[in-house]
Amino acid sequence: MKVTAQNINQVYDFVIVGGGTSGLCLAARLSEEWNVLLIEAGEESLDDPLINMPAQCGAHFGKKGYDWIFQTIAQQYCGDSVVFWPRGKILGGSSAINFMVWTKPPSEHIDDLEILGNKGWNWDSVNKYMRKAEGFSPPPAEVAELRNLNVNEWKEDAGLEGPLKTGFPATITPVEIAAYKSFLALGIPQAKRPLGGDPNGAQFVPNTIDTSKNVRSYATTAYYLPNIHKKSFSVLLASNVSQILLEDDDGSLKATGVEFFCDGKKYEVKAQKEVLVCAGALKSPQLLELSGIGRPEILKSIGIPLKLELPGVGQNVQEHMIVGMSFELNENVKDHTFDHIRDNILKAEHIQLHKQGRGVFTMGVQTMVYTSLQSITDRATEIYQTALQKIGNNPDSYPPGLHAQLMLQLKRIETQSPICEIVVYPGFMSAPNPPEKGKNYVTIVAALNNNLSRGTIHSVSSNWETDPAFDPHYFEEDADLEILVETMLFIRKLANTEPFKNSIAQELNPGPEVSTVEGLKKHAKTYLNTTFHTAGSLSMLPLEHGGVVDSKLKVYGVDNLRVVDLSVLPLHFTAHTQAVVYGIAEKAADIIKLEESL
Repeated sequence: MKVTAQNINQVYDFVIVGGGTSGLCLAARLSEEWNVLLIEAGEESLDDPLINMPAQCGAHFGKKGYDWIFQTIAQQYCGDSVVFWPRGKILGGSSAINFMVWTKPPSEHIDDLEILGNKGWNWDSVNKYMRKAEGFSPPPAEVAELRNLNVNEWKEDAGLEGPLKTGFPATITPVEIAAYKSFLALGIPQAKRPLGGDPNGAQFVPNTIDTSKNVRSYATTAYYLPNIHKKSFSVLLASNVSQILLEDDDGSLKATGVEFFCDGKKYEVKAQKEVLVCAGALKSPQLLELSGIGRPEILKSIGIPLKLELPGVGQNVQEHMIVGMSFELNENVKDHTFDHIRDNILKAEHIQLHKQGRGVFTMGVQTMVYTSLQSITDRATEIYQTALQKIGNNPDSYPPGLHAQLMLQLKRIETQSPICEIVVYPGFMSAPNPPEKGKNYVTIVAALNNNLSRGTIHSVSSNWETDPAFDPHYFEEDADLEILVETMLFIRKLANTEPFKNSIAQELNPGPEVSTVEGLKKHAKTYLNTTFHTAGSLSMLPLEHGGVVDSKLKVYGVDNLRVVDLSVLPLHFTAHTQAVVYGIAEKAADIIKLEESL
């Protein structure tokens, strides 16, 4: 039930900070047995067509009421570029404003979590919980035929009974099919089991949509609406948690509740069992620091008394990066594209088509490739050897635990694990040249998933309203830029390969004038973007390796405090992240239930 700051109870069993992807999932599961209070900074915003209707990718970004409107600090390895980091400030969090892509990592990338010291965090375990969240709707025959899908294999690999609806968008454009065929012509195989731990190859992927209505499915529809009438499930909106309340319990710290602000007034609420931080990889480290947990030099700089020295807080930050390459479609290509939404007349027509299950608003981002570096460039060995020489020969130059992570990432390159991602976006999404009115575009996105660079997220003020400094250290490791540019060069090969070649008139961005490798590097540094997949800022690792939480997601040195969001992921993977976030939350709920039963 919805509550207000004035009528909440003084004590709950669990207090959850953040009503996003993980927080709502966790709250729903724990409310099956206990009284839970979930505190969310954003509003509810139900029945909002800007959220519910697919295809409006990026329409929420920069808008108050949807987005926190974060941005990085100037990136020293990118000519001081500043990158916008949109995140959902709304019930449902980023699941309410994301691009709805539903993918799962290669099994070996999740197994790496256990290799790093996290017992029980392997592919079989995490996939079990991703499937628990997932309610996949097998596609009808015409949808499957267009995408050459083996429906029985998809049904075998996907969860079918979970609350989060997933499925294939009703509409796919011929230019997407043409790009897929050109990937195959360039030697990229068809992916064998995209949801079964082997996404290597070209594929069509599901989206988080309810295919019966062609509307977005997200944490709010999956976990909030079915539970909001339960007395054990309390949700407080438009309220910002400013710190975790900590007490000294016979020489050790114990989380007892949280302090929060609502309408300018300060309140406190107690947690009888635990405080669960689900504020996301960008906000969760700030909350720990404002509570006195973190690196002494950071806390001293902002005037927060140190309660617990935990050097890993705000470190080990990893973020997927992208660069869009846009191509104008030939005039004879009559595809619907997301560009139609920029035209108010066409947009109105397609809003009506959506009611019939047709048109732009029944499209999605669904055509992509996950592949090895070796499959896109003959420079793979050179790039690997150069990085290996730098990293492998200098273990002492990296913080404790980081060297082991980097060696696992280099092994991914060596063993031809899929670390490169290419996405076909049926519309315009690039810079600097703008789209022309009345023209349609396709953007092929080069994505970097196996970043060797590591960044930081740290508070710069004791005021909870001041954003922390987001510094991903983009391209600090040279190999990251080399791999991204090789992916861009491969996309240019795609543009010269039939049948995709026949669909396009010209390259708009970067444009033919950017013809050299050095030119592409400069373009990437200037116009790079993000896929909003930040991880690692409160890593699940052994304490001596920079860990902040253990394999039960408990914060080291504090009783009754856990973190349950993507910040705990210590080593990034090749995939979009929402499936894993739901999996983390589902697994955390079972961890807590098991501990409480003992």
